Amino acid sequence: MTKIIINGYKGRMGQALVHCLPQHQGLELAGRVDAGDDLAAVIGSCDAVIDFSSHATTVQVASLCAQHQKALVIGTTGQSDTETFEIRKLAKAIPMVWTSNFSTGVNTLFWLTRKAAEILGPDFDLEVVEMHHRLKQDAPSGTAKSLAEILADVRKVRLNETARHGRAGIVGARTPGEIGVHSIRGGDVVGDHTVIFANTGERVELAHKASSRDTFANGALRAAAWVVRQPPGIYDMQAVLGLK
Repeated sequence: MTKIIINGYKGRMGQALVHCLPQHQGLELAGRVDAGDDLAAVIGSCDAVIDFSSHATTVQVASLCAQHQKALVIGTTGQSDTETFEIRKLAKAIPMVWTSNFSTGVNTLFWLTRKAAEILGPDFDLEVVEMHHRLKQDAPSGTAKSLAEILADVRKVRLNETARHGRAGIVGARTPGEIGVHSIRGGDVVGDHTVIFANTGERVELAHKASSRDTFANGALRAAAWVVRQPPGIYDMQAVLGLK
């Protein structure tokens, strides 16, 4: 039996994890932690931590997991370059699953996006559009960033040099090399992502729309059961699903 601690259990995703856990044989809830609680006091009772708290505390959580040799599933997004660097260093000590999206459908979208970009080639303009609920803190979403990174990788360009986040005013004609990334916020939208490939006379759109957080929760729980059997390092959901 794999014992897990859910960090950030009072949040939307934390509550979804608690709700979905009974459906996963072989997993047992060892503890629930949220802001103001002491993760260090209970971490010894688990095999893995699933962290859906805040990007601001991810390094601290990862450091504590490394200290106690516990596997980690990271569900937070919005880390800075410095935070990302620190997390990657800690992954030399413990196995981590760190992905922008735990949904099987979204990971299929990642795969399809790469294939479409390879097949359609450089003549198509690339745009990524995402929509989330009004309370989401970071933009663009981690999933949108992953989609844009896939497009940049296929085009063999640097995303930080080619990304265009929204347009306003007299910005001139669209440049051939840019990758548009656009964020929409409103209502209670769980998560919509669309990748647009546009050329003269035709357009291809790949889209995924999530209507329940259970989709992501089940993926994160599956990742927790998988990661405890892995050597130290950073893994994504493609690895968990056997797509690599």
